[in-house]
Amino acid sequence: MPAPHDLGYRSLFAHPELVRELITDFTSFKLLDDVALSAFERVNPAYVSEHLSARQDDVVWRVRLGDEFLYVYILLECQSGVDRWMALRMQTYIGLLYQDLIKRHELSPGLLLPPVLPLVFYNGVPRWSASMELAGLLMQAPAELAALQPSQRYVLIDQQRLDRTALEANPGLLALLFRIELSAGPDVLYQVLPALTTWFADAPQSSLRRSVQVWINALLARGASERAWLVADSVEEGDDMKGKLDTWAEEFEELGFQKGSAEGMAKGKAEGMAKGQVIALRAVLGSLLRNRFGELPAPATQRIGQATQVELEQWFERGLNAPSLQAVFDNGATSA
Repeated sequence: MPAPHDLGYRSLFAHPELVRELITDFTSFKLLDDVALSAFERVNPAYVSEHLSARQDDVVWRVRLGDEFLYVYILLECQSGVDRWMALRMQTYIGLLYQDLIKRHELSPGLLLPPVLPLVFYNGVPRWSASMELAGLLMQAPAELAALQPSQRYVLIDQQRLDRTALEANPGLLALLFRIELSAGPDVLYQVLPALTTWFADAPQSSLRRSVQVWINALLARGASERAWLVADSVEEGDDMKGKLDTWAEEFEELGFQKGSAEGMAKGKAEGMAKGQVIALRAVLGSLLRNRFGELPAPATQRIGQATQVELEQWFERGLNAPSLQAVFDNGATSA
């Protein structure tokens, strides 16, 4: 199940600006450099396999290139270990995507399947060691069968191993957020947060501003664990962005947040980790909903406080695009 920080990244990559930035700034592909944001359309990845296994950790976009579409498939591996079978997973997920396109009759006039750019975004501490192509997971086939074996590759963006000098020279929002996660505490306080203050002052899109707030709250919640709910509440009161940034700075300083903090969390007991994750999920969901719909009514706050992890994750997914608070909690059935 997605962890709070995974959900924070899902909120970021719900915006075409940051999907384009991820590709143009952190891969070698240049075909989307000059593509207008209006050419991006988000795809609901909740298509299912025969066993109704919804793909929970994926972000899928399609981009119009002339008269055709390119699909961008982003698989989030946030604070996870290395998955040896990633190339096989990616082949399976893309196969499910293709099956869904066929079912929905969304192919080209020539009934051909569209190209896919498969990306794995990884920010775990261990160095990525899995094969980046399916061939590395297969036994060597007899020569006469070699041409018949399946093939799949993916592009890896390993956040922990990004070049720090290049990050500091990159003025983009995504690079700035990566620096928050990767930098030591003093650098965050005295270099990155002031730059973020400037970005908030100039950012015209309120929904993107909200997603950045959700992402930072998720990052703080992960570090604060049991204090997560308090952290999220403290940064959401009022409309003073400068006040929120000052509060974030205080929280980063108090937590001593720095790279490697995930390793310290991994030493906790399993039960404590599970409890802390639910608390953090409540914090991230509350942050998202308050930013979208304003102060939450008491019944909504009570439901969040009593919800299971599965319910919290479902509400978060709805909250990214739901037209009302009612639609988040009851899918439009009753008011919260």
